[in-house]
Amino acid sequence: MVTRLMNWFDDRLPLTATIERHLTKYPAPINMNIWYLAGVLLVVVLVIQLASGIWLLMNYEPTAEGAFASIQYIMRDVEYGYIIRYMHTTGASAFFALIYLHMFRGMMYGSYQKPRELLWVLGWITYVLLCALGFTGYVLPWGQMSFWAAQVIMSLFGSIPYIGEDLLTWIRGDYLISGITLNRLFAFHVVLLPLALIAVVFVHILALHEVGSNNPDGVDVKKYKDEDGVPLDTKPFFPYDVMHDLYAIGVFLIFFVTIMFFYPDGGGYVIEYVNYEAADNLKTPEHIVPSWYYTPFYAMLRAVTFPLFGLSAKFLGFVVMAAGIAIFVALPWLDRSPVKSIKYKGVYSKFFLALFVVSFFVLGYLGTVTSTPGRTIAAQIFTVTYFAYFFLMPIYSKYEKCKPVPERVQLG
Repeated sequence: MVTRLMNWFDDRLPLTATIERHLTKYPAPINMNIWYLAGVLLVVVLVIQLASGIWLLMNYEPTAEGAFASIQYIMRDVEYGYIIRYMHTTGASAFFALIYLHMFRGMMYGSYQKPRELLWVLGWITYVLLCALGFTGYVLPWGQMSFWAAQVIMSLFGSIPYIGEDLLTWIRGDYLISGITLNRLFAFHVVLLPLALIAVVFVHILALHEVGSNNPDGVDVKKYKDEDGVPLDTKPFFPYDVMHDLYAIGVFLIFFVTIMFFYPDGGGYVIEYVNYEAADNLKTPEHIVPSWYYTPFYAMLRAVTFPLFGLSAKFLGFVVMAAGIAIFVALPWLDRSPVKSIKYKGVYSKFFLALFVVSFFVLGYLGTVTSTPGRTIAAQIFTVTYFAYFFLMPIYSKYEKCKPVPERVQLG
């Protein structure tokens, strides 16, 4: 009966073929390592965020008068409401930690090179959507940091020459940040952005399974096949990779629930302590900072302290901050190296990638502390080194001496 039922579905919808193509018989490279786990963990966190977000939505009130109080109601009066909220806030930080690891793995192993350019672009769109989701969700608690962080970020649009003020009013929906602003950010956070994210992630996975997964050696596993046309250096995704991923998911969830139950504030990084105060447009916090996952770009924004060509420092800082995010999409066309993996690239690629990582972490720290003349100079220096990785890549990746790449994947 089960066979007949499956045949009935397959005659009308290629269910079995789809499962085999994208799950059970999908050929995964045999040498994938721990860096490749971030992708599946991102899907797990996406499910956590969608489930917890729906439950939070049932008791949240998207108005300036009721938003903060509804969060307190969820935390104090809704049964297990505090667990659901901590699940969502911890999931937001986990989302960005994992996507940064996922992007770094792609940069390290050249997963953006031909034929995976579109795959990389789709991944970058996913990251941009996550940034938008993170910002809109950050405002919804309507605490002090939520309100003033929104004030700072939205005011950047007002610095655009000629159209800035009109654009800012249009984005806010009012002449000041108000309940109207909160309501439209709520609509974006719970409807438009999640739908867009799910769609892009779905297409991203389809594109991945079309061109095939990359591997730490950066070699084409489709080059050598057996008599059945199956690549020799691959294994079926099920059961081998599935069991491997289930183990990783179990370990990840242990860390996740440990933070959620025992360290939900994350020392003020997951939930800022100032955000436990209701929004007050007459009381500015001593130090306005965004969430930790935006702090490298916030440091870039503050690093620009001088006007240029008649453009304000604020607008130029906004441009630099936006460029710091947008530059990732150009990687497939900046890298001129004949090899993909950092294992076989030359010393210059390794040096600039290490410099990029150091710059990212230093900028992340500088974005969390108050600005001083010395810290501003440091932010300017590391902003330059951050962009040097990208802007100099066409030169050092083309002329450096690379190691010979093996014909097939290497184990061990």
